[in-house]
Amino acid sequence: MTLIFNPKNKGLAKVFRDYQEMALKLVWEKGEQGVISKEAWEHVNKKLGDRTISRASIINFLNSMVEEGVLDYKEETGKGGYHRVYMPKLDEREFKKFLAKTVISSLLRDFPAETKEALKIVS
Repeated sequence: MTLIFNPKNKGLAKVFRDYQEMALKLVWEKGEQGVISKEAWEHVNKKLGDRTISRASIINFLNSMVEEGVLDYKEETGKGGYHRVYMPKLDEREFKKFLAKTVISSLLRDFPAETKEALKIVS
């Protein structure tokens, strides 16, 4: 998953859609207990109220967070076969640091002089 940064939005909405932020916060809240996709899907749709998100969207998002190194998972057997139980690899604070590092590194790669100059101004 490529994180798309929108500086106009506030908080984690700078890189996530509302349902993605809700799902990730649920995983952080549950911690090592973990969350299965069905639980995240039900939680998100309950919070959204007037609209629904597909379970596939939740699964794809959680799997992309595993690929990014934000979440981890273990496989368990259950009704219908195996399923993933998602747990945090990075907590919220660590994720925000990861995000800042990712954005700044990208800017330094493409605009090194301008980024260094801007960082001096904001620090």
